[in-house]
Amino acid sequence: MEFDLADSGLNYEAGDALGVIPLNCPEQVAEVLAALGSDGEEAVPAPDGGDLPLRRALTECYDLGKPSAGLLNLCGVSTGGGTAVALHHVVDVILARPGLKPASADFVRTLKKIQPRLYSISSSPKAHAGQVHLTVGAVRYEKDGRARKGVCSTFLADRAAVGEARVGVFVHSNNAFRPPASGDTPMIMVGPGTGIAPFRAFLHERRAASARGKNWLFFGDQRAGCDFLYREELETLKAEGLLARLDLAFSRDQEEKIYVQHRMLENAAELFAWLEAGAHFYVCGDASRMARDVDLALHKVVETAGGKSAAEAAAYVQALRTARRYQRDVY
Repeated sequence: MEFDLADSGLNYEAGDALGVIPLNCPEQVAEVLAALGSDGEEAVPAPDGGDLPLRRALTECYDLGKPSAGLLNLCGVSTGGGTAVALHHVVDVILARPGLKPASADFVRTLKKIQPRLYSISSSPKAHAGQVHLTVGAVRYEKDGRARKGVCSTFLADRAAVGEARVGVFVHSNNAFRPPASGDTPMIMVGPGTGIAPFRAFLHERRAASARGKNWLFFGDQRAGCDFLYREELETLKAEGLLARLDLAFSRDQEEKIYVQHRMLENAAELFAWLEAGAHFYVCGDASRMARDVDLALHKVVETAGGKSAAEAAAYVQALRTARRYQRDVY
């Protein structure tokens, strides 16, 4: 996604995130209104005061995802015991009690305010003046026989991307995640999937600044044929020499699953040599598994290639953190 920042007054740096204020899917809103037996025109309280028509309030203001305890209590629905039902979204609670039609005002008072979503910015202001780019994976899946989708990712993919839509955005500064201050400092970047976003920004920043430091990117996803994000761009950066190394891990392209941490371990000696030469080490992406596995691999690289004990490797990695040479943007 590319946004035009003209006349917005917004400024950002490589490493920052963009906050996006999503609108709920019209079909999802219509489904909730139908379950309530409402035409959506009745006035209800808005989260920040005043009144709005119910349809607009559900579209712009309220989270229709995970139901609150207040909504469960209002509808008299239990999530435990032998009568438990699958309650993943607000509409599931209403449909669990089809004969109950709560007053619209009471209903919205149990809903949480819709929250902005933060996305790592994938552009550099030095290379893309007046623009900000995002790299978004649209979330779509089926649960309990019902189609589900990510609120903000599909808002961007299905509706904001059509025509010349205006989207509410703001810059979330991330001073703890920046490319090295010196353009001569080497960078090692680990960003599988949409975790590549800030590293695209870092690389464009370095190219625009004619930085001389070496750059090494570990990227991976499921299949090279359809999941190699920015393939032509990265291959061009490699051909130009801006990317000294581009190591790839596509987990489903062979029988054995291969991930970015495996590529790190395969190249342990060179990776440790880069660290010894002052390289900064960056990770972006999934916190629960990928970032944990990459951290374990980093410790192993230092331990094996550096000839250190586990305790010495842990101290080495901690020293990288303290010196802000090991930075993570994980979620």
